[in-house]
Amino acid sequence: MQLSKTEEELMNYLWKLEKAFMKDLLEAYPEPKPASTTVATLLKRMTDKGFIDYNVYGNSREYYPLVKKKDYFSKHVNGLIKTFFNDSASQFASFFTKETNLTKEELEDLKMLIDKELKNK
Repeated sequence: MQLSKTEEELMNYLWKLEKAFMKDLLEAYPEPKPASTTVATLLKRMTDKGFIDYNVYGNSREYYPLVKKKDYFSKHVNGLIKTFFNDSASQFASFFTKETNLTKEELEDLKMLIDKELKNK
């Protein structure tokens, strides 16, 4: 299961805060802030999908993620590679390095990361 774009945005705030009440999440949004009913609906959908849960304190709910950011985006990227790049990491890397206007320094940083991973294999 996957999050919608608006759910991902909210999830990013929750990952950053680690635990948050509704008011904390609303404060995290830039202006114009969404309606509290909109955020409540998103939280309900994300709970139903199994991405978040909450603890109840009186009339308030403190939400927390059940899925780690790294795990979510790793699965997302692997899905993109499978769907759009014939399950080829090298095709994805070629597209990524040519089409994202990376600077020479950024490409050198990527090369160092790849070299480091090669040493660990």
